[in-house]
Amino acid sequence: MNVMTVLFALLAALSVFVIAAVTVGREAHRLDGVAPRAVYRLDEATDFVCDHLPEESQARLTPGEVEQLLVFHMQWLHSQGLQPDQVVDRPQDIDEAVVVTEDGLTAYLLGEADRNEVDLLDDVDAVNVVTAHLGYFEAIGAIGPQAPLDDVIE
Repeated sequence: MNVMTVLFALLAALSVFVIAAVTVGREAHRLDGVAPRAVYRLDEATDFVCDHLPEESQARLTPGEVEQLLVFHMQWLHSQGLQPDQVVDRPQDIDEAVVVTEDGLTAYLLGEADRNEVDLLDDVDAVNVVTAHLGYFEAIGAIGPQAPLDDVIE
């Protein structure tokens, strides 16, 4: 084997390694600043919530009513700035903490259900839907860390 051939092969291998290392490093840095992709599917969320409701709520709510409550929940999140329109490869740009309490959300859902003629036979059904829906968010990785109690009280 010729020395030049061996030297050329080593130089080519080193060049490929450097290019790959730079590319992987650049992408890792870019992905570190981008929010993870949590894909929300309404039909999947509806099935998840229906499956995780207590039996009493399952008996009182139809899947269509659950879906409407989930849509109201998503509209509320959007109004709070938590569901932006363009999120693919968007850098995380959260300037201030947004604290979501189950009480405020439940009150909103009760109001929207009343305005849109969704017949909730018991207010606890809205609480159960909120709890199960937040469980779905956690299951798909779309929920942030729980706020310390002093942040919620203020």
